[in-house]
Amino acid sequence: MLGGAGILVGVAAGPAQAAEVSYATRCVPPAASGLDPVEGTTKVEITAPATASVGDEVTVVWKFTQAASKNPDLIDLPANSVQPSGTLKAAGAQTADVAMQGPRENPAIPKGGAMVLSDMKGTLKLTAPGEVTLTPDAYSINAFSTDTKCAPTQTVEPAATIEVTGSSTTPSSTPTTTPSTTPSTTPTTTPSTTPSTQPTGSSSASPSDSGQTDFTGKEVSVPYACKTPIGDKNATSPVQIDAKKNGGSFDLTVQFKKSVMDSPADIPADSVKPSMEVALGGSDKGTVHVEGPTNSQAIKSGDPIEIPDLTGTYKPGASGQSTLSPGVLTIKALGTTTTCTPTKSEVSLTLDTTQQAGGASGGDSAGSSGSSSGGTSSSGGLAQTGAEDHGTLRALGLVAGTVILLGGAIFTFMPHRRTR
Repeated sequence: MLGGAGILVGVAAGPAQAAEVSYATRCVPPAASGLDPVEGTTKVEITAPATASVGDEVTVVWKFTQAASKNPDLIDLPANSVQPSGTLKAAGAQTADVAMQGPRENPAIPKGGAMVLSDMKGTLKLTAPGEVTLTPDAYSINAFSTDTKCAPTQTVEPAATIEVTGSSTTPSSTPTTTPSTTPSTTPTTTPSTTPSTQPTGSSSASPSDSGQTDFTGKEVSVPYACKTPIGDKNATSPVQIDAKKNGGSFDLTVQFKKSVMDSPADIPADSVKPSMEVALGGSDKGTVHVEGPTNSQAIKSGDPIEIPDLTGTYKPGASGQSTLSPGVLTIKALGTTTTCTPTKSEVSLTLDTTQQAGGASGGDSAGSSGSSSGGTSSSGGLAQTGAEDHGTLRALGLVAGTVILLGGAIFTFMPHRRTR
């Protein structure tokens, strides 16, 4: 009985084989990151049938047993945010490039943790008898809508061999491959480019607020210079500041009109926190702190990222006409902080104010952090250097321009639409 069981096990395991190869790899990060290529070692295990017949379509599995490096101490990588794709070279009795792709499945990877890539699969239709060798070649790693390209820097040894029996199905020695899934280098959907129909006309509040309690600001386009954990990025965003009179103070609301991107990965709840220091000018000086809530629910991959309104209270520190302009923007997400400072200021709202005890003039207003120069209106407004679709600040693509080094590959955490 034991002998029979051993024979059965041998027969069941016989059709499949797995072999591991190790090779030096060079991974090139996205050009936008401005970082140098990464040199490392990739270890791959290829599983394929040991024997097959001409005409069979066989499934091949590519398993990463060791990535080129660990996740550095920059940012925690969310679960299900990384997707590999690559090419497997078939040679010998037939030659072909077999397209391989893995699902966007990975555990949450902490800073300094080992990089984990899902198994890739592809299919090859066998067209000629003889030995067919399978060798891993170049591959890409996609995360947050950017790709890092990795390729061998040495000759790679075959990792598996299929013994094919039968007669050729075509006179040509070059067969056709039928990959199970064609790798996509852009997993996220392209956001709508249909511009908003809401006008950006001069809807700023009247200098006189006699009897008026609600004040609608003008939508202004603001160029930002953003400081990220490892680099600088520039972006332009349309912003609008509204106010509602509350006694001698004003309740402020800063709006970003529309999301410009879908989530490139599953994002946990309570992981994105935006805030801004609204700049005061005219009769008043200082800043007003406004902030939005964190995302109350997890955001699934492919769903739009909605940026909440930023709110706070402005207590005037001077009497007269005071101006409010978009100021320094701060985004905290997934353990990183990105700070975006306007390179040019434009007034969104002008209010008639009456000085209040402990108000903003000459220093910080309640809840603000640091002071900034008062906003000044630019004659005719700023040139529309950004998008016309009232999108949220492009640098806000969760953590604009934050660069992540993962498993020998570098990714840029930013919206998938190109910043102009």
